[in-house]
Amino acid sequence: QVQLVESGGGLVQAGGSLRLSCSASGNILRINAMDWYRQAAGKQRELVAGTTSDGRTNYADSVKGRFTISRDNAKNTVYLQMNNLEPEDTAVYYCHFGLRSRPYYSVYEDYWGQGTQVTVSS
Repeated sequence: QVQLVESGGGLVQAGGSLRLSCSASGNILRINAMDWYRQAAGKQRELVAGTTSDGRTNYADSVKGRFTISRDNAKNTVYLQMNNLEPEDTAVYYCHFGLRSRPYYSVYEDYWGQGTQVTVSS
């Protein structure tokens, strides 16, 4: 079994910063994608930032220049540094891993964190 645990959400004023963390534990063979998604009230879940095992990163246009995704492969952990936060960033943030956990099964499966609330006040 694999479990993802998030931390770091909270309430912050506009212009402030937060750092989210997500760590995976359990029977993990290999992790490829480590991503952050968010879902605001009444809206669909959207990709915020992603990183792959070969070091590539991508960001939503709305967060470019403000958010930075990074990963520590030795700790099976992904981070999201969020600076200059705006009220529009208010949402539940979810981490997503694409990983292999079963021997002799080469498919990368999707795992999600439980979500952490980020609220930015104006």
